[in-house]
Amino acid sequence: MGRRMGLKVLITGGTGTVGKSFIKEYYDDYEFYSISRNEAAITELAREFPNVKCYIGNICDRDHMINLFCKIKPDVVIHAAAVKHINLAEENPTSAVEVNVMGSLNVIKASVRANVKLTIGISTDKACDPDSVYGYTKSVMEKMFMEYHNNETKFVCTRFANVANSNGSVIPFWISESAKGRALKLTDPNMNRLMFTKKDSAELIYTAMTESRAIEDSFILCKIMKNVNLLALAKSLSKLEVKIIGRRPGEKLNETLISSDELPFTSVANEYVYISKDVQSNLFNLGEEHSSANAETMSASEMKSLVWD
Repeated sequence: MGRRMGLKVLITGGTGTVGKSFIKEYYDDYEFYSISRNEAAITELAREFPNVKCYIGNICDRDHMINLFCKIKPDVVIHAAAVKHINLAEENPTSAVEVNVMGSLNVIKASVRANVKLTIGISTDKACDPDSVYGYTKSVMEKMFMEYHNNETKFVCTRFANVANSNGSVIPFWISESAKGRALKLTDPNMNRLMFTKKDSAELIYTAMTESRAIEDSFILCKIMKNVNLLALAKSLSKLEVKIIGRRPGEKLNETLISSDELPFTSVANEYVYISKDVQSNLFNLGEEHSSANAETMSASEMKSLVWD
């Protein structure tokens, strides 16, 4: 497949799970650029995807971001750089705000200065009805993207749930612990999570890219997902003991991807839900909030596919 219209796609945090997954799925379609501050990960990305042009950079450095954006002149920016682990954000709230809020504002300013056509922010279900530092910082990012959206430089978001097998997530950790013969640690047996694959995450970003051409206003794009009970997931991975260690600060038993307060602003199109800034026709609204508490539960075979994706 040839490159789609020769588009330049710049990814902040391009060495992370989300960035690498998008590059993997669409490597032959776009001219990719990555900004990351992790030199080891940059080296690994360059070896795996030699056509990706890699830059060392920190989104907290506004001047450097503006200089890089103006140098690269991307058509699309995918903003994936973030402090993403809930416990780290709780323990380091200043750093979480500096990266997830002020760093995101720097990306916005750089996109405006470089006349980027479209900037996509990667958000999370933790931003919906937040009660953690991480969730609040991502909620602010969503609101900033909607505020800065205009016809010259569009800003939209994709709101993720949990990406299975992402860096630092529970599945690879449990697999590693099981291989060592160790008990699997779980914070609460009643904890449920909406989950999807790395490929799903790439497709969600791609859908936001394509749909933004036809939709004038800013939006947050979500995908209807299935629920995974974490105790069932742990037991599917290992016959070893599951050790309950208690919930960590900022953790919920269930996560909400789309809240009841957001329903009037939603439009449903097949498996995707668009959350707009303005109230939408109730003919197209999502009927109820979408959370791990009321979502359809994954079957054992679906869970197996999720784990070994």
